[in-house]
Amino acid sequence: MIKKEINEIKSQYTLEECGILRLCGCYVNGDKEKVARFNQTFLNLPEEEKHKYFDIFRKTLSGTPGKNLLDMRFTMDSYADGGARTFLYQLRDSELKDDALLEKFYDKVIESYSHPGNYLILLINQVYDVPGRTSDGIDMEDASDEVYSYLLCSICHVSLSKPGLGYFEEDHAFHDQQQNHMVDLPDIGFLFPAFNNRSEDGEGVLYYSKDANAFEQLFLAQVLNCEVPLSAGSQKENFQVLVEETLGEECNYETIKNIHENLNEMIQEQKGNPEPVTIDKTEMRDLLEKSGVKEERLQDFEEHFEQAIGENTRLMAANIAETRKFEVKTPDVVVKVNPERTDLVETMEIEGKQYLVIQIDEHLEVNGISVNPETGEVQYNE
Repeated sequence: MIKKEINEIKSQYTLEECGILRLCGCYVNGDKEKVARFNQTFLNLPEEEKHKYFDIFRKTLSGTPGKNLLDMRFTMDSYADGGARTFLYQLRDSELKDDALLEKFYDKVIESYSHPGNYLILLINQVYDVPGRTSDGIDMEDASDEVYSYLLCSICHVSLSKPGLGYFEEDHAFHDQQQNHMVDLPDIGFLFPAFNNRSEDGEGVLYYSKDANAFEQLFLAQVLNCEVPLSAGSQKENFQVLVEETLGEECNYETIKNIHENLNEMIQEQKGNPEPVTIDKTEMRDLLEKSGVKEERLQDFEEHFEQAIGENTRLMAANIAETRKFEVKTPDVVVKVNPERTDLVETMEIEGKQYLVIQIDEHLEVNGISVNPETGEVQYNE
């Protein structure tokens, strides 16, 4: 799902646009026991509570596609009787009115979700009458293309509020405020079926993770039964290993700087494209070659790529590129450079030793104090 499609679903979480049919929930304690359950018509809730739930649902569809919002495809096993995809369709088609199916879903989550404390499993079924759209992107409210019915699951930690003094309006005084169990914004969640090309896509699911660098592997395997992609953090780490193994002793400053610049150039060229920029094995080889890696260093590149990344895996450029910083580090010195001005830093050999040389422009500060860039003397502001 691209950002525009995700935002289209998020826009339904308002009092005016809401099409949520039912809201279900199961409160689970740290011993994995079901403390409480509820199943109710969403429209019957007080307005204040609806707004609180809207915040949770919007957050479940918030973040960066490819980092903490991931399109996942079902494995072949999920299509069998009792498979995850088949079960999720049964749950959706029941409109969350089948208590047995709900209990089975809660059990699946409890068995696979790793949080040691209390948490709340929220599940909604919403129906969205997808409006037709003209060629220039204008919605036609009276021309519906299809009715998109979906499930949104949000799993939220439940934390105790901090103890302290609270103001009581009854006697206009401050007293000891009891601790309350408060529902946090979601830790993980998913949307099923996916909404691709503004239409139901039953082949996949949109998965949300608050932590883009750590996924609930068991949850993904048992509840969703999806092909699990590399996390953003793993992509970056594996990419660094791939570059180091490929370049070996020829892993030098200039080559790494070139890779950084070429990656960012790729991202900038595709800035207007709603699809995230991804790189496969062949494109990665071309990138390294363009960045100055010698042909002999690329002879075993495919093997290195398959070992570090995976044979058919595509890396997200935004996950492996540093678009906001360029950092050079030694055991005792850290130099941070504007990623668009890496030309100001170069390496130089002086008397047989390698040095990092930084070009100084018209302004130089040392610990916040302005100094003369030519003489190194302190400059006083008049």
